[in-house]
Amino acid sequence: MVKVNLKAIPYCLSDEDIAWVEQTIAAMTDEEKVGQLFFENRGQSTDEALIELVQKYHIGGYRYNGIKADVVQHNIRVLQENSRIPLFVACNTESGGNGSATDGTYLASGIKIAATDQVKYAYEMGRLGNEEAATMGNNMAFAPVCDIHCNWENTEIVSRAFGSDTDRVAAMSKAYMDGVHAVPGYASVAKHWPGNGQDFRDAHLSNNINNCTREEWMATYGKVYKTLIDGGLDGVMGGHIMLPNYMRELYGTKDEDMMPATLCYELMTDLLRNQLGFNGFVVTDATHMVGFEDRMTRREAVAATINAGCDMFLFFNDPDEDFGFMLDAYRTGVISEERMTDALRRILGLKAKMGLNKKAREELTPPPEALAGVGDKKYTEFAAQVARDAITLVKYKDEGVLPITPEKYRKVMIVYVKGAETGMTQLMKFAFGAGAAKNPAQTLCEMLNARGFEAFVYESPMDKAAKLMKEGKKLDFMDMYRMGKASVAAFQEQQDLVITLFDVSSGRPAFGMSKGGGEIPWYVHDMPTIGISVNAPTMLADVPMLRTYINAYDAKPYTMDALVDKLMTGPEAFTGKDPIDSFCGLWDTRI
Repeated sequence: MVKVNLKAIPYCLSDEDIAWVEQTIAAMTDEEKVGQLFFENRGQSTDEALIELVQKYHIGGYRYNGIKADVVQHNIRVLQENSRIPLFVACNTESGGNGSATDGTYLASGIKIAATDQVKYAYEMGRLGNEEAATMGNNMAFAPVCDIHCNWENTEIVSRAFGSDTDRVAAMSKAYMDGVHAVPGYASVAKHWPGNGQDFRDAHLSNNINNCTREEWMATYGKVYKTLIDGGLDGVMGGHIMLPNYMRELYGTKDEDMMPATLCYELMTDLLRNQLGFNGFVVTDATHMVGFEDRMTRREAVAATINAGCDMFLFFNDPDEDFGFMLDAYRTGVISEERMTDALRRILGLKAKMGLNKKAREELTPPPEALAGVGDKKYTEFAAQVARDAITLVKYKDEGVLPITPEKYRKVMIVYVKGAETGMTQLMKFAFGAGAAKNPAQTLCEMLNARGFEAFVYESPMDKAAKLMKEGKKLDFMDMYRMGKASVAAFQEQQDLVITLFDVSSGRPAFGMSKGGGEIPWYVHDMPTIGISVNAPTMLADVPMLRTYINAYDAKPYTMDALVDKLMTGPEAFTGKDPIDSFCGLWDTRI
């Protein structure tokens, strides 16, 4: 075990602060020690339930997202004023203050920042997003996302990471962290150790594997983490990610013995602390993810995270049960006194570095009037500037299609393509307020019409059939088969331009009809066609025939406005640089 040095980075504590850490640990009961190891998240909750968390379970940290800013601030105040030891209050501000509250400001995704190729924007995202979150009482960012996107089929971090170039990811992750540190008393926790972006699977739902050898890892993910560590990184979030080639090479580990980093001493202690010299604290990723749950019993896994080198455990499954598992492990010596004390020193040491130990309880949360800063104009102006610089013309084979004007293309058909719904996408929509009455296709339609076009949103054959059947009409297979089919000449008469608008948050686009109709752009040589993604940037894999393709990265109003401006100006207006291989490594997407 590598013991913490509270005088070294990232802590740099005075003797007075170190004395507070040691005296606090000495005065703790077993229950209080165990409680400090837990982060929890309850969302909307009663004051009584929150007080129970800090007085019965003695939690060390709390994480917020998915509720309004005034509720976040109120709940944080209840927690801090009723806890004997001040809490970390973390938030997923990887894309802005919306990672703390639903009315916080979305600034940009990681890939959108990367598309600008301007490191200063990563700094500003870290500074502004966490400045806004701090008005609610948050004091810790579970960010930056310093993963490297290497596999186009990886959906977990494709939009969240700063692209696929190691040097850019390192520079932007470091800049984001520096922006966080510009907010007084704020800490930055990088994720997801030892590095996501290679597996096509999602650790929320399955295993996740990083296949780097030791040499490959050191030159890529290791370089990113070392850059952050040397720059004063406060914390690391351990991912439920295996590193099998590394483990086979260095330790001869058998397949059946492979563990995700959160349960692996060799990765969490030997690699992170011994080899890279990380002196800060480690928290697990959420422990209800399948990538964590499928290696051993939960009773065993709760303690194994701490013994592997993690200092904090993210989220109770059942509070009484998980707390009991950890307490039993400590009292029976499964978690040694030495390991427990080291974890507590790292946790309390960071709290001291943040100045939490020197504030009165009522000072730990800003006053209600601080919430006036939520949604400030400076945040939305920054988001709009990023949008203008980020939108990327990835593929442009049909020169002359751009610019679009009402004189050139009066009638514009917009085909709205979504992805298959999963439990995770539905949860994210609910959590972050998606699913508004107006979808991006309708927004684009209105914007184009306001500029003199005659735009309309395509109605799929399946939607037409559903309406007819609702009206009582009986349809057979051939009715369905023929619906939407028309001659090329008739198709050309109906519109002058087609915009296929992809709004796929993860995975693959879901086309309603494979034969006929306008959903799949079979007509790219018969009709001017532009493909635009307002979400995941990897749509070319499924529509390689598209000859003009744009990544806008999101469908915020300012992004859509900038998009229309660029469409009407011409190809030279697109200044974004593709931060990944949006051709998805496929030769036919380039032709």
